[in-house]
Amino acid sequence: MKMFVVFVILLHVSQHALAVVVEVNEGERSVLLPCQYSGLPPVDPTVTWTRNDLNPNSVHVRQEETDDLRGQNQHYSGRTSMRPDALDSGDFSLTLRNLQLIDSGKYTCTLSNEINKVRVGDVQLQVKDQQVVVKVEEGSESIILPCKTTPDLPEDTTVEWTRSDRELMMIHVYPNRSDHLKNQDDLYCGRTKMNKDLLRTGDLSLTLKYPTERDSGGYICTIYRDEDILRQKVVLQVKEQFPSWAKAVLVLLVLLVLLVVSGGLLFHFRHYFMSGYKVEVDSEVESVQLPCKTTVCLPKDAKVEWKDMKDRKVHVYVDDSDTYTCTVYSLQQKILMKKDVLLTVRGDKVEVDSGMESVQLPCKTTVFLPKDAKVEWKDMNKRKVHVYQNSSDQPKKQNQDYRVHKVEVGSGMESVQLPCKTSVQLSKDINVEWKDKYGKDLSLPAL
Repeated sequence: MKMFVVFVILLHVSQHALAVVVEVNEGERSVLLPCQYSGLPPVDPTVTWTRNDLNPNSVHVRQEETDDLRGQNQHYSGRTSMRPDALDSGDFSLTLRNLQLIDSGKYTCTLSNEINKVRVGDVQLQVKDQQVVVKVEEGSESIILPCKTTPDLPEDTTVEWTRSDRELMMIHVYPNRSDHLKNQDDLYCGRTKMNKDLLRTGDLSLTLKYPTERDSGGYICTIYRDEDILRQKVVLQVKEQFPSWAKAVLVLLVLLVLLVVSGGLLFHFRHYFMSGYKVEVDSEVESVQLPCKTTVCLPKDAKVEWKDMKDRKVHVYVDDSDTYTCTVYSLQQKILMKKDVLLTVRGDKVEVDSGMESVQLPCKTTVFLPKDAKVEWKDMNKRKVHVYQNSSDQPKKQNQDYRVHKVEVGSGMESVQLPCKTSVQLSKDINVEWKDKYGKDLSLPAL
């Protein structure tokens, strides 16, 4: 039994020749002082956490399955805890809450019973009163949250960036493997990055793209270096371009306007704050540009949609005059900008006297058309006036009001009927005239 105890002591002396270093900022909710035991526990074990520069030096005691805090230093009263299964799992780590500057010191984790005592490990806790404050204006392209430590870090170093002013929110993890990114909060997806050579330089700063007011708060940079756990706190303050008080005043003004102004003035008020463009273009122009510009810094994954006044998505759209809406979304579907563009297409106007034999309606394009292209002419009632397809006219597809009928009859026939039908309701005093191609009236008897 004595040889076993000596072996265990030598094992742990070799593993913990140097104390584990844990750094944390003052005021943090909690910190974990690590202590792992891999040997066989003795009979009736007791785990004791002590700090030898205090009197009494007891910080926390776990005996069998319960805590024995009768001799605990009152400075730690109500602020310490261990896992319920600590003695079974071998994880003797101590959680210390509500960190204070005077918590800094060397903590010793000991395993013992009535016969033997084993020093499992030491933890050097450093509680810092420093916290970096970073200020930036909303709409900036990016901001750097600083975090630096000693250079030439081990390859198995892990760095975690989290929010400290809310429930645990993962911001970024290095090494940046895909399984780690799954835990990243959606609010920061695609907006964070770290330096590629951070292990060599020790610069673990985080770049946050397109900061907004909701990004304001405390951030924690946690470094897991070998057995050490180092923490640095950064407070980010994002100044709104349009402060909350100004928004409140604007809301009150809008409510006031709704109560006192007429419909026309209200429209002008809305038009002033929801600026739009008016674009006019000739009907024969091959293309038209609908302007949409913003000063908002947009992320690479921003979503931009163009819709017309009927809320239809516009991709390739060839319709008449209409109002188009350009909406810019963030990844979280927040509307960053919205503008209306009124497009007015001026059509060609052709005038002709009622007795003219024919008239040409212009329609030209510079686009190369395939042989099987289909051309349709329609009137304002959507009736097909003319159809051209497969290199020839398609009279059978015309509306009957625009058809030219062809009637064939053998010579010597007594009579022939020339068809002429209309769906228009005719009055009783209507006058119908038939003329041949020379303009001769066929309704009158021949001379």
